[in-house]
Amino acid sequence: MTVLDSRALNRATLARQLLLYRSGLPVADAVAHLCGLQAQEPQEPFVGLWSRLAGFDPAVLSDLLTGRHVVRTHLMRRTVHLVTADDVLAWRSRHDAMLRQRVLGVYRDELKDIDLEELASEARELMADGEPRTAAEIVRELAGPRPGPGPRSLGEMVVAALVPMAQAPPRGLWRTKGGVRNVALSSWLGRPVDPPAPDGTDPVGRALVRRYLAAHGPATTADLRAWSGLAGLPGAVAAVRDELVRFRDERGRELLDLPDAPRPDPDTPAPVRFLPAFDNAILGYQDRGRIIDDQHRGLSVAGERVVLVDGRVSATWRVTEGVVSVEPLRAFSRTDRAAVADEGRGLASFLSDGESDRVRVEPSPC
Repeated sequence: MTVLDSRALNRATLARQLLLYRSGLPVADAVAHLCGLQAQEPQEPFVGLWSRLAGFDPAVLSDLLTGRHVVRTHLMRRTVHLVTADDVLAWRSRHDAMLRQRVLGVYRDELKDIDLEELASEARELMADGEPRTAAEIVRELAGPRPGPGPRSLGEMVVAALVPMAQAPPRGLWRTKGGVRNVALSSWLGRPVDPPAPDGTDPVGRALVRRYLAAHGPATTADLRAWSGLAGLPGAVAAVRDELVRFRDERGRELLDLPDAPRPDPDTPAPVRFLPAFDNAILGYQDRGRIIDDQHRGLSVAGERVVLVDGRVSATWRVTEGVVSVEPLRAFSRTDRAAVADEGRGLASFLSDGESDRVRVEPSPC
């Protein structure tokens, strides 16, 4: 079985994540290809798409949100993702049990005396009018004489798990601030969420395996689980295994992949790329060593924005007083520094609508 070393996996990851070359895909198609984008921080998906798409216009993504073609919702790992309307309707039921268990994992004691089915029924009835509401408003209308749980636990269970929700604009629009107002997905999109598959079948699970590998492969089953948060995918993997090709990584673990997916030559040059907080390219794996060194792994979890140099996390970045400021994590060559500065100027121009291209690359660590 062919062994793929970390550099081969790195280049495959960059290709699948649209980070090796800027893609000409339409914005909605890119969101679908990537299986959604992490979107806890409302403005971060715009940076993620700017780094991936040629000529990205942030107004297009805002229009897709207001036009209800893409939505912000809790999905993979109970984190907020930006996903297409078609995908969230197809995938949401498959995530129901995981979403409940993840909320219970935090608030089990507070919610132990709550009949979740009764709460879900009441919440669906409340949200059936299609009116966007804050979590506080939902809790206020549902709590009534119900004893026990605090507003945070009750709100998170309803909003993130029991009722499929979208976060209504202006939340998530370009350069627009707006609090989270939740609206039932079925009302917002005008279509019901697809029901769970009959017992013994898992078409959504099989689709998720294929879609994940197209955007993240080659990958282990542990990577798939880490990305999705779903424990019950071994059957789906087994069902599509005959469609897949297999490799090994340098530690001997089995890697699965789609046969015709891109696996570039490991010596393919990789351009500098600025990634947003919580980017898919890092968080989409259990083993993130293909793109980030172990000593820097905590940066992505902490929400640091990072810079890829030669395909690996090599710096962090932030915007300070209108200047894109880059702090290297390792020594940069003169060529690296020039490439980082050049890409940083492009990012500064994007973030300022062309009013500034100021970038500062701090000295490399000793």
